[in-house]
Amino acid sequence: MNANEPHEQGAGGWSQFGTQPPSAGGFPRRDTVIMNQPPPPKPPRQGFSVGRKTIAGLALAAMAVGGGAVGAVAATAFHDTTVVSAPSPVFKQASNQLTVAQVAQKVQPSVVMIQGQTGEGSGVVLSDDGLILTNNHVVVGAGQGGQMTVKFNDGKTAKASVVGTDPSTDLAVIRADGVSGLTKASLGDSDQLQVGDAVLAIGSPLGLDGSVTAGIVSALNRTVTVGGEQDQQQQLPPGWGQQRQQQPGQESGATTLGDAIQTDAAINPGNSGGALVNAAGQVIGINSAIATNGGSSGNIGVGFAIPVNTAKQVSDQLISGGKVTHAFLGVSVTDATGDVPGALIRQVTSGSPADKAGLKQGDLITKIGNTPVEGGDTVVGQVRGFKVGQQVQITYMRDGKSSNVSVTLEEKK
Repeated sequence: MNANEPHEQGAGGWSQFGTQPPSAGGFPRRDTVIMNQPPPPKPPRQGFSVGRKTIAGLALAAMAVGGGAVGAVAATAFHDTTVVSAPSPVFKQASNQLTVAQVAQKVQPSVVMIQGQTGEGSGVVLSDDGLILTNNHVVVGAGQGGQMTVKFNDGKTAKASVVGTDPSTDLAVIRADGVSGLTKASLGDSDQLQVGDAVLAIGSPLGLDGSVTAGIVSALNRTVTVGGEQDQQQQLPPGWGQQRQQQPGQESGATTLGDAIQTDAAINPGNSGGALVNAAGQVIGINSAIATNGGSSGNIGVGFAIPVNTAKQVSDQLISGGKVTHAFLGVSVTDATGDVPGALIRQVTSGSPADKAGLKQGDLITKIGNTPVEGGDTVVGQVRGFKVGQQVQITYMRDGKSSNVSVTLEEKK
């Protein structure tokens, strides 16, 4: 992956959003904000109610009414032919029910606001003694061992320093100094997510700490290329035929995120590093990027989070040794320009896993693992999500014929 890989496309594109300019005088004093509070309940009626409705199971059966959802969460649950409006939006599980407010109250103490030299972001508490997970682009300005300030849900603040960063996955771990008894987050299993699942995004958008927004998982397995704010006006948009290297990125350049969770929960500058949580109040993603329309860096209803399973794997390595190992395929790829979408191999590194498996320059990769390849970014993002030693099935075309090969990924040296 080139350090200067582009990430913003045409009039719009992808944007990291954790680094909002810090406010003067440190943290502003703001009340907790909970977005999209529902209107008062209406009497139940026969047929379909288009107000607040219960959510059956963890999955939202999303049904937009009149161009939008009403209240904090809108969905449809079928109980014979009658749907009863609830007094507040409800996340309904097999064994119990949690309202949106209850999920927010459960998770808010585990989400912090981070203020550093380069701006503000959010973080998720991993341990009661101060380990906090966030985005690399939130803390990159502080450097290894650099200082920043953390504001907790109860209003208290503490100095914090960087434990380790991983630019390739845009993740970092920091430690708050002199704290104890923190409420650590409950981490879920992002592999169990389904499109339509109800989620909350919790963080500090625009410096408003403790803000909560509601939505659903609108797509899974997205590949998103993002970069630092300083790079955005200098780089060409992705998909214009530039070469992409399958290798870890660098702090100063763009980062390709694979298997990203897409959500319509409103997230904005300052949400980076915050929590995307499921109906049980478990963190299932780390909010990291948004799509923009070019005229504004604010929310347009398409945000992206790093799956928590990836975040756990990376944070464990950062905490134990400060360094993260990454899988290596050993190809340089570019977007296909013909009728068949895919990633065209421009170069194969001698002795690499790709070389050992028989892949050659000119091969067109059309599928990696279970994921169809739309372009070079897909290969980069997918490989970064795999583990060293993992066997991956790659489908490719050579001379118009489709073939499959199994590749055992190695550690990038």
